[in-house]
Amino acid sequence: MRIFHLERHLPGRSGWLRAAVLGANDGIVSVASILLGIAAATSSRNQVAVAGVAALVAGAMAMAAGEFVSVSSQRDAERADIARERGEILQNPAVELTELQHIYERRGLDAGLARQVAEQLMEEDALGAHLRDELGITGYGMATPLLAGVTSAVSFAAGAALPLTAAIALPSAARIPVVAGVALGLLAATGALAGRLGRARMGPAALRVLAGGGAAMLVTWLIGTLVGKAV
Repeated sequence: MRIFHLERHLPGRSGWLRAAVLGANDGIVSVASILLGIAAATSSRNQVAVAGVAALVAGAMAMAAGEFVSVSSQRDAERADIARERGEILQNPAVELTELQHIYERRGLDAGLARQVAEQLMEEDALGAHLRDELGITGYGMATPLLAGVTSAVSFAAGAALPLTAAIALPSAARIPVVAGVALGLLAATGALAGRLGRARMGPAALRVLAGGGAAMLVTWLIGTLVGKAV
């Protein structure tokens, strides 16, 4: 009787998950920081709204373009490695067999067993064996530039939307403390969520995000305050 042990792993969603978390965090930190800086320099609701909307749109587009280019470069590199490895297997199968054997020996198999495993895998799927065990490329890790770009843009806008809404809706007296509080709460939530999804400790993950985002917002608020007094 065969027993199947089911486990939940994350490699299949690591690309879009990474893009979503980074996009949301950047949206919260970037737009909230800009809003705090503008709010510290002026009490004008219109100026705050224009700056916030511009930051949201520009940031979302920049995240999408940057993630698309980055992941496209990764995909191109993977494709080049695959083509090169396929050619090497066709031209020098014996050399590639020995190379695979040595990989398994370094992982702890004795020479005879490593040779046997390498031969069987070369017969079954030579390219797949080399991609997986030599280059570390699996089907789960293939980059998807369009998905990463769209995910980054949407998550950036989603992260920025709540601080922006609060800044526009609130009176000037409450604008700075509420926007800062909303942003810090969202950062703590996204940091904890990232830790949970990554099977890491939620507390330290949230604290790291809070520290970086809080520092960025503080610096921008201080600059806005100084500029507002100087103008």
